[in-house]
Amino acid sequence: MSLIRFQSRETADVLMLAQHATPFLEAWGKDAKAPGVLLPMDMPRAKAATEQLVQAEEAQQAQQIAEAKAQGQPVPSFEPIGLRQRSVPLLEMIRRCEGAEVEIVWGV
Repeated sequence: MSLIRFQSRETADVLMLAQHATPFLEAWGKDAKAPGVLLPMDMPRAKAATEQLVQAEEAQQAQQIAEAKAQGQPVPSFEPIGLRQRSVPLLEMIRRCEGAEVEIVWGV
């Protein structure tokens, strides 16, 4: 299992397993397998993409539950920690770095 360490001069590091960080990086339009940087000017778009990713996961899960109930099937179970919980430290890092106008880097 590999880790991705998000770093900035404004906040503490945020560590995530690569498999959990990849959806966020892809939503930001970044390559999860390469070092990268999120510039302050790109942070509003990254925040919006992160929030959309979380909402999409929750909508998909709600739909799966509704379909299972409608068909009389057992309700599916999901990972206990979803994208909403995983996004909290990243969103906080983005907000603080955006305000301070400093970049976020990973894989360096």
